[in-house]
Amino acid sequence: MSRLMLKQSRLFMRHVPSVARRSFFTAGIQRIQQENATGKTTHFGFRDVAEEEKENLVHNVFANVASKYDVMNDAMSLGIHRIWKDEFIRSMAPGPGTKLLDVAGGTGDIALKFLDYCKNIHHDNTATVKLVDINAHMLEEGKKRFQKTQYANTNQASFLVQNAEHLDDIPDESMDVYTIAFGIRNCTHVDKVVKEAYRVLKKGGRFMCLEFSKVDNPLIGKIYDIYSFDIIPALGQVIAGDRDSYQYLVESIRKFPPQEEFAQIIRDAGFKTIGRGYEDLTFGVAAIHSGFKI
Repeated sequence: MSRLMLKQSRLFMRHVPSVARRSFFTAGIQRIQQENATGKTTHFGFRDVAEEEKENLVHNVFANVASKYDVMNDAMSLGIHRIWKDEFIRSMAPGPGTKLLDVAGGTGDIALKFLDYCKNIHHDNTATVKLVDINAHMLEEGKKRFQKTQYANTNQASFLVQNAEHLDDIPDESMDVYTIAFGIRNCTHVDKVVKEAYRVLKKGGRFMCLEFSKVDNPLIGKIYDIYSFDIIPALGQVIAGDRDSYQYLVESIRKFPPQEEFAQIIRDAGFKTIGRGYEDLTFGVAAIHSGFKI
C-alpha cells in the first residue's frame, strides 16, 4: 500500500508545473518552521492562533474599542457591570494607605472606585493605585478620565504600560492588593498572570479578579447565549462600527475557565482561598475571585 501511495504521489508531482511545485514545497517548509518555532497555540475567541500572535490580535481589538470601552461594558452587561464593580470594591474593603496594583486597568473604573472608597469611608488621601495596561490606547483613556477628577496631579495615581505576565517594573512583595477586572481572559497565559500577581504582593496581600464567567442555570444560560452572540456584536457595529471586536470579546468569555477551574489556578499559584474561592454575580454571568498570600 505504501509503495502504491508513493508511486501515485510521484506521478502527481510530475504533472504539476515546476513553479507550483516550488510554491508547494516552500509553503510546506514555512508551515513546518512556524510549527517548530514554538509548537504552541492558544485561543483568540474561537480561533486557534500561535501564542506569539495572540498578543497582537488582542492589542488591535482594544486599540479599536478604547474610546468606546465604557459603552461596550454597558452593552455587554446591560449596565450591571457598574453594580458588580461596586460589590468588588466593597468586598476588597481597602484600609487607609492601601497600595493597589490595578492590572488591565483600562479606563480606570476600579482605580477610581478604590480611591473614592478610601476617601469616603476613611477620609484617607494616602491610598495609592498604579494602573497597568499592556495597551497604551486604553491607558490613555484612563489618564484622560483621571484628569477630570480630584485625583489629577496628585501622587495617588500612576500609570504604566506593561504586560501582566511580566511586571518587570513592579518589585517583589511591594503591593497590598492586586486587582484585574475583565482583563485576565485576554491574556495568553492566565496561570503566568496569577503567578506574577503572587510575586508582587506582600505577605498578607490579596489577589482579586472580576471576570465574566459561566452561567449554570440552563434557561438563563440560553437567554445569555442569545444576547451574547446575536445582540452584542450587532450593538458593537452600531456603537463603534466594529462587529468583529465585539464578537471576539463574546467568544473570549466562553473560552475562559469556569469558576472552579480558575479558582484552582489561583490556589496552584500559591494563594489561599476562603471557601470555594469565588462569589457568583447575577447567576454566574460574572464572578469575583479572591486569594490571599499567606
